[in-house]
Amino acid sequence: MGSRGRLRRLLCDGERRLVRELGAFGVVGAACFVLDLAVFHLLYAHFGTGALTAKLVAGLVSTTLAFLGHRFWSFARRARTGLQREYLRFLLVNVATLLLSLTIVGIVRYPLAQESPLVLQLANVGAIATGTVIRWLVYRHWIFPVGTPPAVGEPALAAVPGHTPAGSGRG
Repeated sequence: MGSRGRLRRLLCDGERRLVRELGAFGVVGAACFVLDLAVFHLLYAHFGTGALTAKLVAGLVSTTLAFLGHRFWSFARRARTGLQREYLRFLLVNVATLLLSLTIVGIVRYPLAQESPLVLQLANVGAIATGTVIRWLVYRHWIFPVGTPPAVGEPALAAVPGHTPAGSGRG
């Protein structure tokens, strides 16, 4: 096969991977979105929990489900860089986007003096949408990097491009 054929196959494989990852990301994200909305609404509208507390709890519950779904399904075919590393980075990104969400909901609730569950839910939806775009980009490039999954018995980080295992004599 010529270099043009290899390039075409590489592009098609990359496109299929992107579509597969984006589809799984969407399904996991949709499930977590519904869970976030339901927990927020249940806590705020039915149990009288404060708006920020309800958003914090909803975000933490949906984030935990999201990590499991993305690690073991959405980005399962990417290199494994270690559960602890991936979880800590995932948590960092999600804390940042959760803080963004809390800020948006907080601004709508307090300085704008909105108390309506509908208005606060719309602010919540806007915050989730903004966070989703940020998370998609960061997950793909920083948390679950492109690489080949490690072979059985091979250290996980060895499969990540640009990573040189200690003691390998390279670098």
